[in-house]
Amino acid sequence: MTEHSDHTGHTGHPSPFSGQDVQREVTELEQKSATAARIFDLRRIIGGLFVLYGIIVTITGITDSQAAIDKAQGVNINLWTGIGMLLLGIFFLAWLWLRPTPVPVPSEGAQGD
Repeated sequence: MTEHSDHTGHTGHPSPFSGQDVQREVTELEQKSATAARIFDLRRIIGGLFVLYGIIVTITGITDSQAAIDKAQGVNINLWTGIGMLLLGIFFLAWLWLRPTPVPVPSEGAQGD
């Protein structure tokens, strides 16, 4: 004899999970997904790296000798590049702060029917 498949499961037996259990799991996964999206936002990574390297290059530019500046035709290229990197990194971090990653809104299909 063949068993008919319906909404209770593949074999007609009741599912071991209730609708509330499934909804709770979905909610937990959505929260974890939103947290991961905020942590791994590219603006945070790019901004943080540009600020870090900008600080290093700016310090190098401040401590450059006159001989190093003369090599760059009188321009303290490390200082100017470091300042530019700092400004770009601050821009990315400000952008992240002013326009944070939106929290995903649960779809109507995921809620109870």
